[in-house]
Amino acid sequence: MGQFDMVKDFFLGMSRSRVSLLGAMLVTVVTPLLVGYMLVDTIWHVKNPYFGAAVYLLLGPVFLGGLAMIFVGAFFFRGERDVHLFTLEYLRKYFTEPQLFGRLRRNVFLIVLLTSINFTVFSLFLYRAYHYMESTGFCGQFCHTVMNPEFTAYQNGPHSRVTCVECHIGAGADWFVKSKISGARQLLAVVADTYPRPIATPVHGLRPARDTCEKCHRPELFHGDKLVVNNRFLDDESNSVAHDILLMKIGSAGDRAQSSHGIHWHIAPENRITYRATDHSRMVIPEIRLTGKDGKEVVFRTADAEQLLGGAAAGKTEDREMDCIDCHNRPSHVYLPVEDALDLKLLEGEIPRELPFIRRQALAAVTAKYPSSAAAKAGIAETLTAWYQANRAELVKSKPELLAKAIAGTQAAYAQNVFPEMNIGWGTYVNHVGHGPDFDIGCFRCHDDRHKSADGKTISADCNTCHTLLAMEEANPAILKTLRGE
Repeated sequence: MGQFDMVKDFFLGMSRSRVSLLGAMLVTVVTPLLVGYMLVDTIWHVKNPYFGAAVYLLLGPVFLGGLAMIFVGAFFFRGERDVHLFTLEYLRKYFTEPQLFGRLRRNVFLIVLLTSINFTVFSLFLYRAYHYMESTGFCGQFCHTVMNPEFTAYQNGPHSRVTCVECHIGAGADWFVKSKISGARQLLAVVADTYPRPIATPVHGLRPARDTCEKCHRPELFHGDKLVVNNRFLDDESNSVAHDILLMKIGSAGDRAQSSHGIHWHIAPENRITYRATDHSRMVIPEIRLTGKDGKEVVFRTADAEQLLGGAAAGKTEDREMDCIDCHNRPSHVYLPVEDALDLKLLEGEIPRELPFIRRQALAAVTAKYPSSAAAKAGIAETLTAWYQANRAELVKSKPELLAKAIAGTQAAYAQNVFPEMNIGWGTYVNHVGHGPDFDIGCFRCHDDRHKSADGKTISADCNTCHTLLAMEEANPAILKTLRGE
């Protein structure tokens, strides 16, 4: 028997097994590519999500499958020369015959070396694949059409430097497993083209707010009031600016100096608020319960609470304890109302105020119906160009750069908030922080003067409950001059 009979038998088994031979070919071809690409990604941190997909979702599984095919094919091979690898009879000969034991050690060394190389590649692959599938690029860009709206809103939101998994998964193996199971289901929906348009807000699928939000935000340490000055632009020729000035009563959820008060009173430990919602989106709340520090419970109900709660099918009502997400329901994926989106572009200078009536004309252009994002981009350009050539031809001729800049800024305001391919228009997603005149009910789900207790108390809708209005749509409010020291 030759010096490397065990190795010869192993490779003989591979050569006579089509499964093993194919697996060996795959491993031989894929291993240098996989190792090379992983090293490139490790050193230079390639941002392209499709590069990562090719490496970790294509080459990696091929490498693992090739290894499995090698051993499975050799182990189960039977032919002219029986290969009894990994069987007791085959190995007993090497341990009982002294002249073969030395050869066995060299054979084992070679096998261990090959196994170590494969294990190193396998470990590096698992480590890099894990980080790739936890990356923001994978979450937001891999399924481009589906996630493009949420990824765009995330990039323009206040949490754009917080990775997706920090909020959607967080720490803990249980939520990691849940997220991967949910991700597999969503991937199948993408492949089968059965995903919803638009993607529903995951009000029931997120981690508890106190496990995520309060890792960075501690409501018991919020103090005092917050001055908010909003600049709004009017639809007149000069695109005049007006100001909304509010003193927000942020308050605290309880701190070292005083008891809970203000807006964050809602989530103070001594004020336990639960409610019953009759719809999936938690927009209809007919019953609210407040349990104070003394343990006394007060129930607030609307006049139609019995009808709403009784009419809901069994199991459709939800009993929930109020937390951060009930108000801050879209903290990272923020879609602006149409007027706020245009005002922001005017404030940032992306839409030039020097162009007469641009605020009014931009509003008309972005609120038109378009079948696709490409059609919207072209339609906005055509609409603005036609109006200004008809009504301000001399200005456009002398300063064409103003119109070009205005068109680009208006297109950006639309593209960051409206996605026709996913049936997302202005106001599709409701933001519960505050309230709006059109579609943002927000606070008024509870603060509507309709929820009453048995002793006649109501949950007030008074504006001064949460803020003091210092100025509303005023061009030159006196309070602003005072604040500026003018």
